[in-house]
Amino acid sequence: MKLYFTPGACSLSPHIVLREAGLPFDLVQVDLKTKKTKAGDDYTKINANGYVPALQLDDGSVLTEGPAMVQYIADKAEGKSLAPANGSIERYRVQEWLNFISSELHKGFSPLFNPALPESFKPVVMGRLMSRLGHVDKALADKQFLTGAQFTVADAYLFTITGWGQMFGIDYANMPNIKAFRDRVAARPAVQAALKAEADARAA
Repeated sequence: MKLYFTPGACSLSPHIVLREAGLPFDLVQVDLKTKKTKAGDDYTKINANGYVPALQLDDGSVLTEGPAMVQYIADKAEGKSLAPANGSIERYRVQEWLNFISSELHKGFSPLFNPALPESFKPVVMGRLMSRLGHVDKALADKQFLTGAQFTVADAYLFTITGWGQMFGIDYANMPNIKAFRDRVAARPAVQAALKAEADARAA
């Protein structure tokens, strides 16, 4: 498989999951401004939308949405327990969190990356985002991970998106459960390996 990624972007989520899964894959870096790969290829031929991530499968087909690809990876990684069994209520809980992170957190941060966002609207965006983060902090009060004691693909996604907080002055010291969650996930060897690989790619 090939993971098309940009250092620091939401593609970190499937990157972490691939390493947790222990599956073989290649990393292909994408410049989101030029829509070119590191080798100079036209990325829009892989993903017409031009954003990351994209996961090219062994048969040449491509998945382009993070929540779908992490579940695909989890189902390929037998014995790793990165997602509960299909059809179980536990699987639907993971999907519930994937949808929440995508629609309420990922898209909640998105306007803040837009330099054209009016200053007068930033407090509105930040207020909604902080409310949603508060919900997550409460949900983690009695859990190691989003759905309990087992790390799942939803946790990789949450770790990735909450990592953007420092860019916008969000202090997780005021959200102790999220802070403890981030520390817990950051200590995982697969996460450390993914972060190092992306830091090296950024520096290259």
